[in-house]
Amino acid sequence: MAKPAKAVDVAHSYAVRLMQHLVVPTFVIDPKRRVVIWNRACERLTGVAASEVIGTSKHWQAFYETKRHCLADLVALDLPEQLPELYSEYAARGHNGLGFSAENWCVMPKLGSQLYLAIDAGPIHDEAGNLIAVVETLRDLTDQKRAEMALKELATKDGLTGLSNRRSFDQMLPTEWARAQRTQKPLALLFVDVDHFKLFNDLHGHQTGDECLRAVATVVSRHAVRPLDLASRYGGEEFALILPDMDCDSARTVAEEIRTAVMALRIAHGANGAGDHVTLSVGVASHIPGESDGSPDRLLGAADQALYAAKRLGRNRIICAEGVPAEFARPDREMLEVPAPTARKSA
Repeated sequence: MAKPAKAVDVAHSYAVRLMQHLVVPTFVIDPKRRVVIWNRACERLTGVAASEVIGTSKHWQAFYETKRHCLADLVALDLPEQLPELYSEYAARGHNGLGFSAENWCVMPKLGSQLYLAIDAGPIHDEAGNLIAVVETLRDLTDQKRAEMALKELATKDGLTGLSNRRSFDQMLPTEWARAQRTQKPLALLFVDVDHFKLFNDLHGHQTGDECLRAVATVVSRHAVRPLDLASRYGGEEFALILPDMDCDSARTVAEEIRTAVMALRIAHGANGAGDHVTLSVGVASHIPGESDGSPDRLLGAADQALYAAKRLGRNRIICAEGVPAEFARPDREMLEVPAPTARKSA
């Protein structure tokens, strides 16, 4: 039995008033994706007044600078395939049924600051199954997300230099090795060592030694400029630079830029057996992994051998693995076939 028209109107009016006063930021669009409700909590969250969006399809302007679908639009249009393109985290709870959930950084143009929002959007159907509205609710998770990012950074950053730490390096190298194996493009690795660093510490003290490492790290980090490049503190006074899609000649050029930039800092050394200023030795290796190359140990071993040769040949120089003289290879290791090296102390 159908409900009387007056009862339906009262229920509708009550539902609208209830939604307006919800503490949860909420807006509603009709099947043509026009805003029909924009509650007060949504006004406070976005800085956009209801009068600016009611009756329009401009709700996206509250969250983004360029036009794009909001989650409610994807529900109205039944486009779950666009979720991966638009949201960093998402879940589709069923076609034409339970709606979508997502999380995303939103630029919030009216506020002038970014917010990380958890978003839920679900359809409302009439008794015949026709879509009559989509409700989108929002939760501000910015503080939690920033705390999560800070914890993640603490876990992956070296406390002294601000570069990625050894753990990050150990996670990134196999990933890039596998990618190079798929694309059949070279992967380059640089090992950068501060020459006579133990002597530097003994003469100038550990605080000055820390300042030296930070200065070198700043130079190294300036050469990790592409999205997949990784500069890390490998251990002690040694740094590592992962350079995807780079052959040995190009990697050597980067190494030379790093070496000369540190020399230009003219950090005083002066210890017996060392030069007047701090210098670097750099080992460079690059390889295109074949199908039989199951791990990056070959690349690690090559860069390690090249660095060892650079130090044996007098330091303050760059050696590429392809040109390591046999007499300067580590006597206890086979060239290019060694396990992952551990952090070394300068001799």
